[in-house]
Amino acid sequence: VQLQASGGGLVQAGNSLRLSCAASGRAFSLYNMAWFRQAPGEGRNFVAGISESGSTTYYADSVKGRFTISRDNAKNMVYLQMNSLKPEDTAVYYCAADRGRNYATRYSSTALYDAWGQGTLVTVSS
Repeated sequence: VQLQASGGGLVQAGNSLRLSCAASGRAFSLYNMAWFRQAPGEGRNFVAGISESGSTTYYADSVKGRFTISRDNAKNMVYLQMNSLKPEDTAVYYCAADRGRNYATRYSSTALYDAWGQGTLVTVSS
């Protein structure tokens, strides 16, 4: 699967932004999907994940209650709705795909994912 993220930009604190990730290739519905982010000078950190069917979602504590991950398997798309944005949310955001097992116990590890998008920059001004 190949991934392309979009939707980043400059936004003021407190506002919202929605990221999109388009997947090409077959069997998108067999992949668990996730969003990670990487701030300048930091490692790549887990933000949110969603199971193949969309029935289960996972979030980093820092974004719980503010971000929502969703997917549309008919359109091969995954989304990240980001509300109440804070300056500390500033980062390059990456979508990622995993076709492995035991997702529920491993979803936050970058090593799990088989494919990555190119990243989209989100900048939140104070």
